Amino acid sequence: MSALSGVVKKSLPFLEFNVRFARKYLPLLFFAVSLGGSLLKELDVVPNTYFSNRRNLFNVYFVKFSWGWNLLLLLPFIYLSNSYNKNLTFAFQRLASLVVATAIWYSCTEIFFYIENVTGACYDNTQTIQDGLSTKSECKTAGFFWEGFDISGHCFILSYSTLLIMEEMVPMLHLVQHYKNRPTFLDALYLALNAIAVIWVWMFACTSVYFHNMIQKFLGTSLGVLSWYLTYKFWYMKPFSPGLPPYQSDHKQHV
Repeated sequence: MSALSGVVKKSLPFLEFNVRFARKYLPLLFFAVSLGGSLLKELDVVPNTYFSNRRNLFNVYFVKFSWGWNLLLLLPFIYLSNSYNKNLTFAFQRLASLVVATAIWYSCTEIFFYIENVTGACYDNTQTIQDGLSTKSECKTAGFFWEGFDISGHCFILSYSTLLIMEEMVPMLHLVQHYKNRPTFLDALYLALNAIAVIWVWMFACTSVYFHNMIQKFLGTSLGVLSWYLTYKFWYMKPFSPGLPPYQSDHKQHV
């Protein structure tokens, strides 16, 4: 048993908690954190910290590229964790869930950008409207400031990404319990996904406390949770879908 496998085995109680409880209540946690953080922001009781600066390392190198991190880790993880039944067709079918998730992410973020553009205007330092600059990108390129209705893309992508990761890690419970000779790479991916999920939750909390207003964060969080619910709790339970990650004996159903 490799050192990584030993670490994964020790995490079994956490994995069982994730499969049986965390996935059910995490959406409620996101709403609670969003509401609580918004109230703290309105009351102005939280002092500025390293994480109140948009240029902090986690925001610049992780959140800004969050979907890339998701794909980098989930693509090989989903393939490996869904391949133990030796049915490669099922494994590739499950990979289609990443195509769906990417389409949801892209569509929602484009809608957010569109809403911010059509509801906003370009201002200079004296709050004078700068005519002729009709989009946020044009405004910022010119060195001015854009003010529009900015649905929190961070709340959307961080909540959706975390829920997506938690769902896709479900097969590890069966694999850790029944397969001692798992690939070390699979264990490494599992640990990395746990680490990135912790970062996403922490940065979601920071966004809730320091940025956007309450309605912008509520809408972003709602769309993240709704995207997860409509796929994993509705569509993926139907035929002609990517399907759900195998859970316990489900590994045997696709042999």
